[in-house]
Amino acid sequence: MTYAGQKRWLAISMVAIFAVLLGPDVARAQIKESGDLSIELVDPKVLRVCADPRNLPFSNDKGEGFENKLAELFAEKLNKKLDYMYFPQATGFVRMTLGAHRCDVIMGFPQGDDLVQGTNPYYRTAYALVAKQGSGLEDVATLEDERLKGKHIGIVAGTPPGTNMAVNGLMANAKPYQLMVDTRLDSSAEAMINDLMSGQIDAAILWGPHAGFYAKKANPPLHVTPLVKETTGPRLTFRIGMGVRGADQNWKRLLNRLIQENQPAINKILLDYGVPLLDENDRPIGAETATKAQ
Repeated sequence: MTYAGQKRWLAISMVAIFAVLLGPDVARAQIKESGDLSIELVDPKVLRVCADPRNLPFSNDKGEGFENKLAELFAEKLNKKLDYMYFPQATGFVRMTLGAHRCDVIMGFPQGDDLVQGTNPYYRTAYALVAKQGSGLEDVATLEDERLKGKHIGIVAGTPPGTNMAVNGLMANAKPYQLMVDTRLDSSAEAMINDLMSGQIDAAILWGPHAGFYAKKANPPLHVTPLVKETTGPRLTFRIGMGVRGADQNWKRLLNRLIQENQPAINKILLDYGVPLLDENDRPIGAETATKAQ
């Protein structure tokens, strides 16, 4: 996910990454005052992206994730060829990809994670509660809601909502799913949604992009409620940007400009994948608002 842990998050507790970005190549990454990117990038003519080969909805080696689509958008804007360095997003992901100068950008990384230097955020989302339509849980907006008492709730072990569940006495009947998995073989998010559809659990708590993506794919579609009203426990809302090496200042500035100039197109891609977008006041961003220039 570190999200991816996410990714990284992913990243926001979705994957544990222990790596150092600055190694023997520090001198190579020194910045020219002219702003030339030829020293900072692996290949100035190619947008080289660090990505997981099987981690939908973020990325896969077939180019089907929203981070793949964002990479395609940026490659087009930069007039560059697009290439990937694929590596499972687990322990060593940053070290083996970005840190080893095998690629130049991680398309999604939570703001505040010091394993990489982050760009400006390009979206904001939260962990969410997923439930079946007609379950009576569709309008549950906080884990303090009494309607969750005694329910079997899926939770990825070690992620922030677990603390909130414990505070509210929901762990006794919870079903945990593994945080660290080999994404080439397994997906905790997909397994949780399958269990929800089959009735093994009553609700699922997932990182927003996972929640929205799988809820949209389900037949019938599932209901997604971002958990933005929690009053106890850790925050469940995060800003997501892109990750670059600590020394790559000109590259970061260029990505920041691309994010600013293409925010409506970025929002559309995210919404197409069901990502629950939030503004800075925790209000949902819909299609009409999302596609307006900021």
